[in-house]
Amino acid sequence: MDYIISTGSNLIHQTAFINLTIGNYIMIAVACLFLFLAIKKQYEPLLLIPIAFGMLLVNIFPDIMAHPGSHGEAGGLLYYFYLLDEWALLPSLIFLGVGAMTDFGPLIANPRSFLLGAAAQFGIFVAYFGAIVLGFNDKAAAAISIIGGADGPTSIFLAGKLGQTGLLGPIAVAAYSYMALVPIIQPPVMKLLTTEKERKIKMEQLRPVSKTEKIIFPILVTIVVCSILPTTAPLVGMLMLGNLFRESGVVRQLTETASNALMYIVVILLGTSVGATTSAEAFLNIATIKIVVLGLFAFVFGTASGIILGKIMCKLTGGKVNPLIGSAGVSAVPMAARVSQKVGAESDPTNFLLMHAMGPNVAGVIGTAVVAGVFMAIFGIM
Repeated sequence: MDYIISTGSNLIHQTAFINLTIGNYIMIAVACLFLFLAIKKQYEPLLLIPIAFGMLLVNIFPDIMAHPGSHGEAGGLLYYFYLLDEWALLPSLIFLGVGAMTDFGPLIANPRSFLLGAAAQFGIFVAYFGAIVLGFNDKAAAAISIIGGADGPTSIFLAGKLGQTGLLGPIAVAAYSYMALVPIIQPPVMKLLTTEKERKIKMEQLRPVSKTEKIIFPILVTIVVCSILPTTAPLVGMLMLGNLFRESGVVRQLTETASNALMYIVVILLGTSVGATTSAEAFLNIATIKIVVLGLFAFVFGTASGIILGKIMCKLTGGKVNPLIGSAGVSAVPMAARVSQKVGAESDPTNFLLMHAMGPNVAGVIGTAVVAGVFMAIFGIM
């Protein structure tokens, strides 16, 4: 009888229910909410499902993120995934896949898009000073502020490079959450800052871009950007390499691998490891709340900055630029461009803004990587 009682007691104490805290239950509920948004609402399911499941796992079984022991004990499964984030391998590979999937034609056809992509980065600098005011040190403030670019890989990359791995979980989850919630966050800002007449503006069809231009573009951008800011090479270099795969037309197998199999493998590893950094102990604190609020503020301000410059360009061109495309200057590709199209179509169903919005959208990806490089240069990070 004692054996049965002892065995039963051991089994009960081995269950997660004995060790779960209220914080763990809160994070499990948040994970389930993310899964609902990803599956039911289809908000960036490729990102939210692995992130939410990593969040679920670490709050049920914390040892899945355990560090290796000093006596040779193995670490948890997701700890080794997470190391790839810290080493900046996964963010760089994500950029390789994004480059292989992205057509830079709209940006090449309308170079003014670079200005809209740059304008959308102002939210990052506003959030940087806001984070300083809220008590974060300069490196932490820089890592937090990059959330305003709505670029998850760059947020992870910069947090790792600046040694802010303690904040990497909240930063990455906030960045990816805002990327997924672009269709909810951006439209109110877009409608608030534009008139019905502006939203109905139809833009002229973009000029055709030659294959030669598309091949030269990634090479030229790599030379210029990486020469000025060498620390951007892991991100900008991989982005342009992936695009060169696509546009050269001679490495179809590499293009398909980078944009499909490799991309999806990396998303699984990155998503689950990012989600696994959100244990209740690490996530439920005042610093996390500040990060989430600052990230949202940066994202909203970046969206607004892009639209405001779009309105200025509209005036200067005599009404030839629809200000809505300025909101696509954040780095959420191609979701932000789709939102520009959707909001424009609500005012005029015959208005087609998607390709025009892709220019600022792609420029925003490059712009956020450049801002990350600027921060690393400021802090002397190589």
